[in-house]
Amino acid sequence: MNKEHPPLDIHRKLVELSDCGRPFALALILKADGSTPQKAGVKAIIDGTGKIWGTLGGGVVEANAQRHAREACQSGHPIVFDLHLADAYAKDAGPICGGFMRILIAPTASEYRQCYEQAADALKQRRQGVLLTRVRNGQPVKVTTQWFAKEAVPWDIGFPGAEAVCSCLDNETPRLFVDNSEMPGGSTEVLVEPVIPKPLLLIVGGGHVGQALSLQAILNGFDVMVMDDRPEFTNPVLFADDVRTRCGDIPKEVAGFPIDKDTYVVLVTRGHKQDAEALEACIHAPAAYVGMIGSRRKVAMIRKHFIESGLATEEAFNRVFAPIGLDIGAVTVPEIATSIMAQMIAVRRKGPAYSPAGHMVPQ
Repeated sequence: MNKEHPPLDIHRKLVELSDCGRPFALALILKADGSTPQKAGVKAIIDGTGKIWGTLGGGVVEANAQRHAREACQSGHPIVFDLHLADAYAKDAGPICGGFMRILIAPTASEYRQCYEQAADALKQRRQGVLLTRVRNGQPVKVTTQWFAKEAVPWDIGFPGAEAVCSCLDNETPRLFVDNSEMPGGSTEVLVEPVIPKPLLLIVGGGHVGQALSLQAILNGFDVMVMDDRPEFTNPVLFADDVRTRCGDIPKEVAGFPIDKDTYVVLVTRGHKQDAEALEACIHAPAAYVGMIGSRRKVAMIRKHFIESGLATEEAFNRVFAPIGLDIGAVTVPEIATSIMAQMIAVRRKGPAYSPAGHMVPQ
């Protein structure tokens, strides 16, 4: 049984609602300081009845956003409102830890349908780009949106400048910039929102380690696909909702999988034969990371076979993290999954040159 349904793409949903002519407002967090349920750049869509797609964090935040969205859908004018969570306590809202949120409600978002479609297409194609939401405060508030592919950010982009936009892209962090000089009695705010596909983790092997790793990977911001040739180990009930699964012949499935420079591959099948076959199918792919479980003896044996048979050069095999994971003395399944996750984070954050001491197998 396959589970291939991706999570909600808020940009694609916005395009869909725009095309059917249904009145709605885009709710966008411009700024979030302190303890808040969501951070800057998070979006939801709210129609004129208050129905919501996505989430701003629920509770008092969403209730305020829904109220403003109903009003904005009737008036057709954008609204920007501030929410001090320490002051917004209600008996039914639960504990409030304090914090500040600035939220835009834009019933005019459909005017920029093409920008959001480009953002959705970029994510689908695993390309990077940036959305600029420009808010001119006044009576009424005016909102415009721009989309730029990462490689096409113009030098004359206007406030806050190309350097600031590219910095946000490089740091993968949304940021609100404020210009108080442009309008008398008002200001212009620009949310620079990097659109960055999540790194993709392909776990080959849906057993205990694969299951534990898939959960940690979701928590650490990865998209996850689990492959196995046994239906019972690709059963969706074993995995979080966001994990996709695929059952089939392992070498064929791995060979046919779109592995790119932001793909991480973990080989944790039920035996060294299956691991070797899966490795043969992906060792020359341009993956960010390829890791294979196993003892040093098993890895040395597979390495010898690959090099002597011409399946891979020494240089190619040296790219494989095997035995997999950081050496933290892991024993239990959760600990092994943690050691693998930590190694992938190190590769992601320190760059492709990262090569932890001890991951090579002595010949």
